[in-house]
Amino acid sequence: MNLITIIFLAIGLGIDAFSVAIGIGAANTKRSWAPMLRLATAFGLFQFVMPIAGWLAGLTVVNVIGGFDHWIAFALLAYVGGKMIREGLEKESDEEKADQTTGLPLLLLSIATSIDALAVGFSFSILKMPIVIPAAIIGIVCFLMTAIGMVFGKALAKIFGKKVEIFGGLVLIGIGIKILIDHWG
Repeated sequence: MNLITIIFLAIGLGIDAFSVAIGIGAANTKRSWAPMLRLATAFGLFQFVMPIAGWLAGLTVVNVIGGFDHWIAFALLAYVGGKMIREGLEKESDEEKADQTTGLPLLLLSIATSIDALAVGFSFSILKMPIVIPAAIIGIVCFLMTAIGMVFGKALAKIFGKKVEIFGGLVLIGIGIKILIDHWG
């Protein structure tokens, strides 16, 4: 597989992370680079590790979770998206909102946006192709797409305010639904 093909594959895998980052960026009111760096690093790292895990798993783990991986991704995205919608509908308060770029929400989003990369790694193992360089490219591209998505989401929040947080939650749920539809299609 040539470099251009791997880059396009990485962009395709990074679309979900980019979309999620827009929603998280819109909901995140902190004025620092830390949330963006946490989200981009976590998403990029998971996009790097999952193809390697899929490649190593070969026929075992991928076949076991292949029947319901789409439901896992949907549930994780729906949970975090629903939480964002609820917070977007609540009245403004002095207490700080939950940061989706830390702890359990960060882990759940990282897993949900990288499940497809597991299958890519599996396909690389079937084709007997090396995985480390493609996985590194996938991780780097995802890091960049996530960072850009966060910046774009913050810009949208400045223009549209709190409504963007609700929209971001709907986007996460929509991505989960798209994953289900793509699996059945």
